[in-house]
Amino acid sequence: MFTKQDYLYMALAIKLAKKGHYTTSPNPRVGCVLINYIDNKPQIIGTGYHKKAGQGHAEVNAIAEAKKNYPKLLEGATAYVTLEPCSHFGRTPPCAQALIDHKVKRVVSAMVDPNPEVSGRGLSMLEQAGIEAEYGLLEDEARTLNVGFVKRMTQALPYVRCKLAASLDGKTAMKSGESKWITSTPARQDVQRLRAQSCAIIAGADSILTDNAKMTVRWSELGELKKSYHQSHVRQPVRIVIDSQYRLTPQLAFFSHQSPIILIRSKFNKIPLENLPPWPHFVEQVFLPCVENSQGENKIDLSALLALLAQRGFNEILLESGANLAGAFIEQGLVDELILYQAPKLMGGDGMNLVEMPNIITLAQAKSLSVMDVRQIGSDIRIIGKLEQTPK
Repeated sequence: MFTKQDYLYMALAIKLAKKGHYTTSPNPRVGCVLINYIDNKPQIIGTGYHKKAGQGHAEVNAIAEAKKNYPKLLEGATAYVTLEPCSHFGRTPPCAQALIDHKVKRVVSAMVDPNPEVSGRGLSMLEQAGIEAEYGLLEDEARTLNVGFVKRMTQALPYVRCKLAASLDGKTAMKSGESKWITSTPARQDVQRLRAQSCAIIAGADSILTDNAKMTVRWSELGELKKSYHQSHVRQPVRIVIDSQYRLTPQLAFFSHQSPIILIRSKFNKIPLENLPPWPHFVEQVFLPCVENSQGENKIDLSALLALLAQRGFNEILLESGANLAGAFIEQGLVDELILYQAPKLMGGDGMNLVEMPNIITLAQAKSLSVMDVRQIGSDIRIIGKLEQTPK
């Protein structure tokens, strides 16, 4: 049975973990709080969170703070951690061993590590060392912190968010293709934060060619986020473009920013690399299998693409594409979360549709969402919904 005090300190650990929201991937976001008693009253002796892959984990950072300020109080302390302490050597030593070495008395984890290769081993290490180990406190909140990491560990797929923007009548552009700007500046700044938290952005060649887009995180548009992070700490997501028809060229603005790009090509329409134009050093070309759609067209296997990204350690993906590619992802049940920015505009019947899903022809086939959040962003309404997946 957890006490009110337990809930209080775990809530603080979760708050600490959120500080790594934009920086920790491919590692999970984790926070840790260490307490001990002074004059029979609980005292926080150390706090920490995981800032960046390759650097100290939350427990190690909390221990370092406690050693600096309360070195005699580590022994017998209680540790509140948002994720089960790791039990294996990665780029850093196992945190479970660090807690054992410093003779903590009790460890409370919000959740067990979802990685099936290590799940439960950290807690087992602690128990074998005589440390009281518990888990399950504020587990839902802890899972929400790391939806991408959890999905990658349990399903070998990343968590996919699809960002869409439209007028009140569901149009994304005029018939001519004009679309700048449907939404307000605050809404576009909100999208920058979505990009900053994502491991990668997926777009189609049409989106890049139509808008001459760069698809980068623009520091100048991150708003309040700039108060919490240094510019050097906010990473650029990997930019992934499906270009099976070889329409992109190195001269586009998309390639002017030197951050990793993956061009997805079709094995069905493979051209020898020596016959392609020279690409900048940060551009990689990957050839994937195709599947035939209902129109008899060979299209990139989107499931294979997501599986590849999970293998590369990508937790969270942002899909920013046109109506056809977004519709294909949604139709195939590959989108976890939809984020729609709806502008207070009416653009008329000849405008371009939000998504194209040609295989949905009856109301019974319509995709349903569980609305998670609705709020006003500038003059626009942002709706966040969880796609309800149809059992296969």
